[in-house]
Amino acid sequence: MKFNKTYTLKQIAEIIKSNYVGSDDFPVYGMNEIHVVTPGDIVFVDHPKYYDKALQSAATIVLINKEVTCPNGKALLISDDPFRDFNILTNYFRPFQFSNVSISETATIGEGTVIQPNCFIGHQVQIGKNCLIHSNVSIYDNTVIGDNVIIHAGTILGADAFYYKKRAEGFDQLLSGGRVVIENNVGIGALCTIDKGVTGDTTIGEGTKIDNQVHVGHDTIIGKKCLIASQTGIAGCVIIEDEVTLWGQVGTTSGITIGAKAVIMGQTGVTKSVEGGKSYFGTPIEESREKLKQLANIKRIPEILETLKNTSK
Repeated sequence: MKFNKTYTLKQIAEIIKSNYVGSDDFPVYGMNEIHVVTPGDIVFVDHPKYYDKALQSAATIVLINKEVTCPNGKALLISDDPFRDFNILTNYFRPFQFSNVSISETATIGEGTVIQPNCFIGHQVQIGKNCLIHSNVSIYDNTVIGDNVIIHAGTILGADAFYYKKRAEGFDQLLSGGRVVIENNVGIGALCTIDKGVTGDTTIGEGTKIDNQVHVGHDTIIGKKCLIASQTGIAGCVIIEDEVTLWGQVGTTSGITIGAKAVIMGQTGVTKSVEGGKSYFGTPIEESREKLKQLANIKRIPEILETLKNTSK
């Protein structure tokens, strides 16, 4: 998430009431999760296991719960609870905005686009030309939709990320201030849910077609001309490269990459990153040819046991 203007380190520290290491006028351009940070961004870290990763990331402002040696060219915000203070910043720069109308006055809708009854279009939504939005679709604030997009009934774009911190009193949600971006010529089936990024974008690439009842987690990037069949669940922070096919009931873990033109067969659990240009099947995932050989061999176990039994006689 980039701010609408440049802030100073001192100004940010005043918002969250924290101490800081660095010059008062150190520039702050935005805030992001570690996998999408760029210079000028704030990143938060609250566990020693990840201190080095955060301090050596592209982010130049680190919101951290211990005063450590500050790398050259960077600044620190010292907090007793970085998770809480990251939420304070999200709520400050992108607060929830109440709406009492079906289509916000701040939404922009392109020429030739049709919106069927009972849809909700939130604040600052951008919809391109010649789109068809079927009934009962909900499009949350700041979503961006390109041209020639079809979205079927009941789909929701922009729900919160499934991201929580476990505390003694229960689960504390990390607030979502990102967006959903749907590029040109995308088709989205009925009853799909696409979560917005925590601070960045969840992106569906140009020409991709998504079947009914598919879930896409926060900050996931789906490439161009992919095919995703029904009841597939894609976790957060996944990269799916161009022309990938995911057949029905595929599920993925978070933070992985599926290479270009890979084919993932139905009911596969994608437990790790996989190369492009190959076909995969099973849980844990393997190349489909190898997995099918294994299944064929398993079927032969009774025959092998009977042979061994007869041989021992």
